[in-house]
Amino acid sequence: MASDDIVVSLPPDPDQVVEVWTDGGCKPNPGPGGWAAIMTFRGVVKEFSGVEAPTTNNRMELTAAATALETLKRPCHVVIHTDSQYVRNGITRWSAGWVRKGWRSSTGDPVANIDLWKRILGAATVHRVEWRWVRGHDGNVFNERADQLATAARRAAFGG
Repeated sequence: MASDDIVVSLPPDPDQVVEVWTDGGCKPNPGPGGWAAIMTFRGVVKEFSGVEAPTTNNRMELTAAATALETLKRPCHVVIHTDSQYVRNGITRWSAGWVRKGWRSSTGDPVANIDLWKRILGAATVHRVEWRWVRGHDGNVFNERADQLATAARRAAFGG
């Protein structure tokens, strides 16, 4: 490409983007937890959910994102919507430093939830992933649905 060539970056074709909404939580935290992911592609919606005990809210949020990425069968452009600042910041701001420092935090301590961060980073390598934060419990239909699925999974497995 010559130095005077103009490069135009077009927005992705919506028919080629997998949209994902994730959520997870525990009651109490830590305690029994549930997670959920909703994926949409070309008008098709798939829902996934699961449980773990004992666990934490952060682990459930991470599990939802990891599972969603691992579910994809071929490289995709993926937009993941999460209401977890921990997940979004961990992936977009902190993970490169953690890897560079041998999975140590800025204080030198081992990074919490290393297994799940590694799952996400490994699964994301074959995709073009955008991470978008959405405010939880703010009327976003898919975010609300993911919360309902995670809560229902937890209640079905553990009660309350």
